[in-house]
Amino acid sequence: MTDSSTQLGHGNGSALKTSRLFILHLRMDYQLIALAMLLMAFIEQSLASCVVDSFTVKQDFDPVRYAGKWYALQKKDPEGLFLQDNISAEYTVGDDGAMVASSRGRVTLFGFWVVCADMAAQYSVPDPVTPGKMFMNYQGLASYLSSGGDNYWVIDTDYDNYAITYACRTLKEDGSCEDGYAIVFSRNPRGFSPATQRVVRQKQEEICMAGQFQPVLQSGAC
Repeated sequence: MTDSSTQLGHGNGSALKTSRLFILHLRMDYQLIALAMLLMAFIEQSLASCVVDSFTVKQDFDPVRYAGKWYALQKKDPEGLFLQDNISAEYTVGDDGAMVASSRGRVTLFGFWVVCADMAAQYSVPDPVTPGKMFMNYQGLASYLSSGGDNYWVIDTDYDNYAITYACRTLKEDGSCEDGYAIVFSRNPRGFSPATQRVVRQKQEEICMAGQFQPVLQSGAC
């Protein structure tokens, strides 16, 4: 009788232990599934937020306030030849409201020849509802510089301290950017205040280029 009770007790204990292990495994599986779903949602949201057409630009962009001298402090280069340092741009607005620019910067040609290059650009606004989304036609003022056209989006600016411009040349199938570039401009070649730096970093994240910018030397060489 005692042996039977003991065996029954052992049997119940073993079943209880098995049941607890089963419940524990179920909980772990549920947690893994929940974590996987959360990760997938995060990835989908990240991909959606990197769709170029979803990027916001400066609301009610005012080219008159934007006009004047700007110095590049950071840049994310596109593929191919691009101005490397001492980059500045002077924007003016004509009587017809159209904006034009002249810019300078150093570029290395043939791997060893460093020169100051001059560029010119004209801007148009395809949709008056979003004046911050412009199209830029540019010309290199020397035979070794390219000419062409790119989007020119003013992602953000306070007109007095900073501006962030963006262009995507090639889109991926999912709508994110395959080949694009961006420039962080400042009215002051010596840099930004900490508060402005925080705003700039936030905007770099919003256009999915956080960590991709490199500093632009401003030594007065051009």
